[in-house]
Amino acid sequence: MLQNSNKKNDNETVLDKNLKMMSMSAIILLALFIYTLYKSSASINSTSYYVGVIFLFILLFFAIFLRFYKDKIKKFLPQNKFAQELQKASQKSSATTSVQENSEDSSIEAMTSEITFKDVAGISSVKEELEEIVDFLNAPKKYVKHGVKLPKGVLLVGPPGVGKTLVARAVAGEAKVPFFYQSGASFVHIYVGMGAKRVKELFAKAKASAPAIVFIDEIDAVGKKRSGSSNDEREATLNELLTQMDGFDGESGVIVIAATNKIEVLDDALLRAGRFDRRVFLNLPNIQDREKILELYLHKKKHDLDIKELAFNTAGFSSAAIATLINEALLNMIKRGDKVLLLEDIETAKTKVEFGKKEHKLLNSKQKEVLALYQASKAYIAQKPIRLFEEGIKKSDELFPSKSVLTQQIKEYLAGSIGVEVVQGEAYAIHTEDLHSAYELASVMVDEYKMEQDVQAFIEAVKSDLKSEIYKHTADVVRLKDILLHNEVITDNEL
Repeated sequence: MLQNSNKKNDNETVLDKNLKMMSMSAIILLALFIYTLYKSSASINSTSYYVGVIFLFILLFFAIFLRFYKDKIKKFLPQNKFAQELQKASQKSSATTSVQENSEDSSIEAMTSEITFKDVAGISSVKEELEEIVDFLNAPKKYVKHGVKLPKGVLLVGPPGVGKTLVARAVAGEAKVPFFYQSGASFVHIYVGMGAKRVKELFAKAKASAPAIVFIDEIDAVGKKRSGSSNDEREATLNELLTQMDGFDGESGVIVIAATNKIEVLDDALLRAGRFDRRVFLNLPNIQDREKILELYLHKKKHDLDIKELAFNTAGFSSAAIATLINEALLNMIKRGDKVLLLEDIETAKTKVEFGKKEHKLLNSKQKEVLALYQASKAYIAQKPIRLFEEGIKKSDELFPSKSVLTQQIKEYLAGSIGVEVVQGEAYAIHTEDLHSAYELASVMVDEYKMEQDVQAFIEAVKSDLKSEIYKHTADVVRLKDILLHNEVITDNEL
């Protein structure tokens, strides 16, 4: 624009100079002509002299006319082709710049979710907590009048494919509120070089649209534990995120929902009270959940399948894995030129698609029984509910744990492998993470707490006690194993 303005000024300067030169020339010529007439002694008999005088007067008048009406005359004159192209390019550049500025300003926009709880199956265990959030967003006065404040942040924790993003969209759809979504990798990409500014913009727009939901998928991409480097852009972004979460309260109408499958790598500041106050754990669906998921995905589709049997044979599948399985089976049905989904399509899809190590796509009856026995032994020793595909054990959160508490923790880590060895008559390599955790805790008891003298001797003593206890109560362990094989979950009432 500045360049165009300079061009315009230059053109006007040249035109003014030309008009001045033309006017001065006309005046000088007229003066010379009159002086010549005055000094000449010859008689003027020809009309040519008078024609010349009239021409000079016309030239002078034309110069004066152009001087006063130059702006109007320029509009009727054809422009130079280069000038026209330059003007067009300038206008196009200005329009592009304007579009880019508008696009940058609107890079974070609210979405409207059409997904509701009826579109998500297998979340019965967490639905009650989520419905509480929906109710608060729909009727905040009911809570505010009693001084109740809902958590600022809700952290969805679970393995990949269990539907964390879908659940968050369902909450927004049920509450009918704006949904500000930021995915994991794109979250980091968007904020590179602009971290604090973009985080402020995200929360400013959410507050302006309240009630609203801010959803950060794969928050571990930006929320990992800080290393202390002051120049780390990711850490600067995390600091701004923490500041913004401190900047609103439970009455603001903005709820931050985040999802992760690596809660252990998150910074402690994110997990403290006042930030992500509530944690919702989503596990791999059990057999009843898989039935509901299959019914949802097979709704209005012609099939000749036993859903209960298919749910039993898809043990270890996440909801995303089941969706992929059904989709691949439908593709195979189309290739066959049929309109009815058959079991052979499911089997073809099973062998075609790789579902990952945590989703046992071909878990046979023997493997499932060993896994059930492993988990049943842990449930019996810990006297806690457990799922067939649940991994890990909740660590003791006691501030000053006693020796007996720590020893019980080690027993729970080792119970599964010892139970399988006692009942099956031989050791199996299964869930080695529990074994490593047992040895780590035993090392802490020996090296730091000085509660024992030798790690290996202590572990062997714990194993001996476990073998004796499980051998005496083998019937109880087998009973729990059968419950797991049937329901894939053991409740408090069944222990």
